[in-house]
Amino acid sequence: MAEGSEDPLSAAVVSRDRSTLDMVAEAVKHNQTMLAYQPVMQAMAPHDIAFYEGYIRVLDATDRVIPARDFMHVVYDKEIGRELDCLALQHGLRALAKSPQIRLSINMSARSIGYRRWSKVLDSFLKKDSTIGERLVLEITEASAMAAPELVADFMDRMQEHGIAFALDNFGAGTTAIGHFREFFFDAVKIDGQFIRGICGSPDNQAVVRALVGIAKQFDMLIVAESVETQAEAEFLVSIGVDCLQGFLYGAPTVSPPWLENMKQRNRA
Repeated sequence: MAEGSEDPLSAAVVSRDRSTLDMVAEAVKHNQTMLAYQPVMQAMAPHDIAFYEGYIRVLDATDRVIPARDFMHVVYDKEIGRELDCLALQHGLRALAKSPQIRLSINMSARSIGYRRWSKVLDSFLKKDSTIGERLVLEITEASAMAAPELVADFMDRMQEHGIAFALDNFGAGTTAIGHFREFFFDAVKIDGQFIRGICGSPDNQAVVRALVGIAKQFDMLIVAESVETQAEAEFLVSIGVDCLQGFLYGAPTVSPPWLENMKQRNRA
């Protein structure tokens, strides 16, 4: 390759990322965002829904719903990523305000803690309804929490008075120092799906998950297993002490709030 020429693969990646960034920016500009909801189930009887997780979605120029996995890696460290966190929180808090019977978790980045608009969204809803925080779970990825542990720990401490719960997302995928659990106020951990998928046929994953469950229990944290796809996986996870289960076995994320659909079905019955 001639000196100064651009690697075609790198150029293609840059072009794709720029296109993705433009798509997200347009969606935010025109308020074309929403949440998709997935249930998180109690592992033990009566196997009720413990809470729902809300995932941010954007609409592209053709009104297709684009999942976060297709754009978050491009925007997470940019200001548009903070705007998406604001919108996700706003959508989630509106859902909680309209439906007082549900609990909902929303993903956030530690970078958004100091973002003024994000804080204003949270504060405004807490002032309108002092009980709304008791039904809100904020999920922070392991990598994000460890990028600014002091900032995250201080924020969690301040939010305790509002009853907000915190979940450590992607548990096991990052490099969390166990000692930091003493500093944080995580109420729950969500074991990363890479260790759950196909766990029944993987002794290595079984050993990893058993270890993660043991750590979480030591710190009295609720344990959620992500990406549960089969009944056999669910039964194994319950047998080793997992508290809640989430995955396609119980339903894919949907932009139609499932609790409203359930109410419609009951009314028709």
